[in-house]
Amino acid sequence: MGPMDTPRLDAIDRRILRALHHNARLTNAELAEQVGLSPSPCWTRVKRLEQAGLIQGYVAILDQAQLGLPDTVIIEVMMERHDEESLKRFEAAVTEMPEVIEAWLVTGEYDYVIKAAVGGTAGYERLLREKLYRLPGVRHTRTSFTLRCLKQSWTPSP
Repeated sequence: MGPMDTPRLDAIDRRILRALHHNARLTNAELAEQVGLSPSPCWTRVKRLEQAGLIQGYVAILDQAQLGLPDTVIIEVMMERHDEESLKRFEAAVTEMPEVIEAWLVTGEYDYVIKAAVGGTAGYERLLREKLYRLPGVRHTRTSFTLRCLKQSWTPSP
């Protein structure tokens, strides 16, 4: 089964996804107990969800503040040109920037939305002046500093 063969999710699959999303370090035995299965069918379901691409990977969530990057900025970027080469160059450069947490190509007035971790206004200015503004094709940016995160995850509904 490949990513194009998305399985139908039943209530147990959804419980597995929610449990792993909350704590990806659960052992198979712990997960099985939480979702009401024995370990073998639980392991089979997790592997099926991984193979289908519903579970894309497991990550560690880092504490930005303890890393010296306590502030999150949302940067909208407008490009001068929209030819394939310009966009590819911009996208490749942005994906290599360690400050960038997420980057999206979007519809609307701006072409990209970037979420980045910075150390205050000085860190934000360094990101803009030393990195983003040096990329060819950037026409204009608009930035918002975030104040407080209300929700940072998504899990499937029951």
